[in-house]
Amino acid sequence: MTRHRSSAPESTERLRKYRPDIQGLRAVAIMMVVSMHCGILDIHGGVDVSFVLSGFLIGSQLLAEIDRTGKVSLTKFWARRFRRLAPGMTVVILVTAVLAWIYASPLRFRDTMEDGFASSLSVMNWRLVETGTDYFANDGTQSPYQHFWSLGIEEQFYLAAPIVLLVTAWLSRKIFRNRVLVGLFLITVVAGSLYLSITQTKSNQPLAYFGTQARIWELAFGILLALSAPLLSRMNRGFAAFVSWLGLATALGTALLITPETPLPGYAVAGPVLGASMIIAGGCAAPTFGVERLLDNPVLNSVANVSYGWYLWHWPILILWPDITGHELSYSDRFRVASLSLILAYAMYHIVEFRFRNNAQLVARPWKGVFAGGTAVTGTAGAAAFAMTILPLNLETVTSSSTVASGYSNRATVEDAAMQKRLSSTALASLRKSPDDHASKTCIDSTTDTRFDAEDACVLGDRDAEQTIVLMGDSHAWQWSDAFDEIGKDLAAKVLVMSKGGCSPQVYDINNPELNRKYTECNSWRESAFTALSELKPDVIVVSDRARREANREGAEALFEVLEKNGAQLVYLTDTPEPGQNIPDCLATHTDDVTACNRKESEALEFPKVRAMEQAVAEEHGAYIIDTVPVFCARDVCPAIIGEQVVYYDASHITSGYAKTVIPHLEPTLKKVLAG
Repeated sequence: MTRHRSSAPESTERLRKYRPDIQGLRAVAIMMVVSMHCGILDIHGGVDVSFVLSGFLIGSQLLAEIDRTGKVSLTKFWARRFRRLAPGMTVVILVTAVLAWIYASPLRFRDTMEDGFASSLSVMNWRLVETGTDYFANDGTQSPYQHFWSLGIEEQFYLAAPIVLLVTAWLSRKIFRNRVLVGLFLITVVAGSLYLSITQTKSNQPLAYFGTQARIWELAFGILLALSAPLLSRMNRGFAAFVSWLGLATALGTALLITPETPLPGYAVAGPVLGASMIIAGGCAAPTFGVERLLDNPVLNSVANVSYGWYLWHWPILILWPDITGHELSYSDRFRVASLSLILAYAMYHIVEFRFRNNAQLVARPWKGVFAGGTAVTGTAGAAAFAMTILPLNLETVTSSSTVASGYSNRATVEDAAMQKRLSSTALASLRKSPDDHASKTCIDSTTDTRFDAEDACVLGDRDAEQTIVLMGDSHAWQWSDAFDEIGKDLAAKVLVMSKGGCSPQVYDINNPELNRKYTECNSWRESAFTALSELKPDVIVVSDRARREANREGAEALFEVLEKNGAQLVYLTDTPEPGQNIPDCLATHTDDVTACNRKESEALEFPKVRAMEQAVAEEHGAYIIDTVPVFCARDVCPAIIGEQVVYYDASHITSGYAKTVIPHLEPTLKKVLAG
């Protein structure tokens, strides 16, 4: 599949070992992927097209070998895969690790190398499932190894496909004396996996997007095409040409219709899969005027040869580009990333990939190919393990200091912080701890929880006290829970935390970006929380949540009407400013100028009309107001470091350390409310 066609096939030769249309389609698929990732063109489905191609090519090889010999040489098959994949993967994983250590946030390096370790073992897709990664998130948290998820699925497929096909073909010959059982098995896999893709996209998108079980149907469909190739080759050539052109239109047309809001993979990826399958099916008949006329050209053939390397290089360069250059990606930068990664792909193809793939000794002795590939994988995994456990972080060493980060003390503290430029040794010590300096995770319900369970609720403060404070809201309420724990102990009050990630207690619909759909779990959780409140009869209810675009006056009114019926004193804790970026990462890469991590107050107070509306509704319903802005912003600046204490532990939430220093600002109002 790597040499170019020298002449058109004879009319009697329809099934060909080399398919120029498939070679061209490989180039189209990688251009779709790079264009989408780099933000050049909003076109999806490139990976899905590649899955079908892989299934067809591998299925064709395996079925031909089974027909010819009655068996499959696993050593030769896996040796070919190792020679094809391991060298490039090893180079990119190691080079990316070096670049991440030099340029990216030192605080993120350990996690990055865990991703590199998972990528080297071809299980990156399951690591992303475990962490609940949103593939389309654009918040600076993407891993430079994230794109290895699709390679992980393909490599898991390469491990299992020859064994499964061999066993199924043997059983089919024994029972039916033909390939009927193989076809039925593939149809079952396609149907079952597609069903999981559709249903799991609704319930758990990361599991559906990255999970092998919801993607294997695309590869199995390719094998089904390979199984049907002899029959497809008998198509009328005029009809086959029409099918191939229609397939290209279907693949590209449906790929352009998919948007970031489309639930993926679900049923949406069926369009690109169907289009690619029609191109392959039509090409089986070798039509004279098929889409091969367009796809068979030297440019696409050349790009297809380096498509694997282009896929490997483009993503880490894209993710690390802002760290390397010191500025955010511009539109022209996106073209530079695509071009540079293509150049690196050509270099790696000629220097590394081609030499290993065609090495005479490795080809003649397949066991050497398996051994070499295994050594490369083991060595890469070992290097990643060393980097994530032993290699010191590329961060300044903290010198001994008797000073403890004080955080907020008074208004002057914030004003002084707005003028601070360099990290002190005390602030550097705070920075090292900041990514893990958050409130207890057990005090917030997860995305998938649909009910608030009062029996398992998080109870803080003075647990034996008669008076009860309920802290209610989303993660922007939960972030205060450690501070409220100390307040409850000071004021002899029990504190019950009632919070759910991404779920406002205000009564309006939320579109959850992690689930990529309406957050129905929030609606049901909110109702159960309201029911629990009516049974708990707390003395004080403190409401705090993130300002959102979807918020409306009707939703705020509905919330405070429900709370008023409980007879509790109401407190509205205004939302904290949004820092706009991951603050620990920013500080770790700007130790000499922390002002690069500060944000203007006018920008940090996102959705100002929403904030004003929510506060007004709270006041109309008799709620006391605790304004958080004075303890975060001054001089039109919201500093990232205040009183040598890192303010945020990510791109949105405040550290527990800073929250506890704000207690003097919160406690007087709560003391007054409890006394009343």
